[in-house]
Amino acid sequence: MTSSFSTLISSSSPSSPSSPADRLGFGAMQLPGRWGGPVVERATAVAVARRAVELGARHIDTAAFYFSATERANDILREALHPYPEHLTIATKIGPLRTATGEMYAEARPEQLRGLVEENLRQLGVDVLDLVHLRVGRLKAVGGVPIGERFGALAALRDEGLVRELGVSNVSAEQLAEARAIAPVAAVQNRFGVLDQADGALVDACAAAGIAYLPFFALGGGHTGLESENLRTVAERHGATAHQIALAWGLARSPAIIQIPGTSSLAHIEENMAAARIALGEDDMALLEQPVASAG
Repeated sequence: MTSSFSTLISSSSPSSPSSPADRLGFGAMQLPGRWGGPVVERATAVAVARRAVELGARHIDTAAFYFSATERANDILREALHPYPEHLTIATKIGPLRTATGEMYAEARPEQLRGLVEENLRQLGVDVLDLVHLRVGRLKAVGGVPIGERFGALAALRDEGLVRELGVSNVSAEQLAEARAIAPVAAVQNRFGVLDQADGALVDACAAAGIAYLPFFALGGGHTGLESENLRTVAERHGATAHQIALAWGLARSPAIIQIPGTSSLAHIEENMAAARIALGEDDMALLEQPVASAG
């Protein structure tokens, strides 16, 4: 794990487009299982992480606050992949503070960020983190909340050599601009997907600036079953699943997008990674970019 995240960013820029396969990564959130949900066996989780890399994932998204009653995502990744392949980048997130039972209860103060970075370093077994996102808020970007002091504290840790690249997550355009005035921003991780395209202007702005954009909830999030007639139509055209089309749409939507779908299933990791081979046409894209009707 010695390659810089900027390698993926440069290969994702409009002037130097990468192949879709280069921009299809893996999200580790589901590896440890969820509080109150089914237990994920450690051997299965380890196998899923390894298979993601075998199938071509060059980027993994994780966080120390991805944990369940029995497992932590970072521990699973370390067992599965350490020593990490040189071509692999691992991004973490810091910002939310969680209780012992997993509830997010507050955002870390600037002076607490060092401890969170060091926690990720210990769990992953590395001396420097490839990319660290400063996570703001919960599931929706909340504008008007200054992030400069916290981002400045994170930038200081980069200057010390603990972090290679800096990112922000769950931010508005104004918050991104505030962060960029302090230090270079390599990546943005916000909510965005075929069924929730509200952040499209920021996606385009990131592409123009050479900033990678990593959507979370690219597979629908709260949209149970990816309910969209247009999505089902395109999936049928390509003999694919709706999840695969959702991933392929993001890869086609912008060269800045790096998809990070998560799963704890070996079958689903095969399905997700196969999405890079789906080539959507102009008619497909036009259909998928039509507004999704609200239920009820």
